[in-house]
Amino acid sequence: MTSGTEEEQLAQIKEWWQRNGMPLLLGAVLALALVFGWQLWQKHQLNQAHGASSLYQQLLNAALDAGEVDSAEVARLGNLLQKEFAGTHYAQYGSLFVAKVAVESGRLDEAAAELQRVVDKPADATLGELARQRLARVLAAQDKAEDALKLLEGDADKAFAASREELKGDLLVQLGRDEDAHSAYTKAKQALSQDAAVGGLQLKLDDLARGEA
Repeated sequence: MTSGTEEEQLAQIKEWWQRNGMPLLLGAVLALALVFGWQLWQKHQLNQAHGASSLYQQLLNAALDAGEVDSAEVARLGNLLQKEFAGTHYAQYGSLFVAKVAVESGRLDEAAAELQRVVDKPADATLGELARQRLARVLAAQDKAEDALKLLEGDADKAFAASREELKGDLLVQLGRDEDAHSAYTKAKQALSQDAAVGGLQLKLDDLARGEA
């Protein structure tokens, strides 16, 4: 009787294994693959972040050199950041510095192209607004104030409302539209605290008032 019972139990175990053994094995293998895959992905992300940070620091050192800035080296590092880490914060902040050096070297077309890349696909809203306002200033320097104004249409985030309106005012002055410029400067002043509004912005308003007198 005992032998028969053992044989029955063995048969049941074999039957259960045939039904469930393979799915369990596959599940275990999949779970292990997910765990190891996640660990590898995290390691890759850390390596990527470290690589981007290191390259960005090299670019900063080159762009902010107290001596003569090597614009070719800055451009090279910026291009490398774009190639290896396109779309990341490091790459886009790098683009802002590449554009800065290009402007200082009088290469406005290069600066505009670099900034436009960030404006088109910003990594976040802050980067997008910084690039937008800097691009507008580059366009103004290229005598494209109308294009710059179109770039600044609409309302900016509250943190950038004052700087955008002041920039609009500068562009409108460049275009000879003093009344509209006064309105833009006034909006900029209203977006600032009373203390912060006293300074260059107030001087611009005073200059327009003297011109209208």
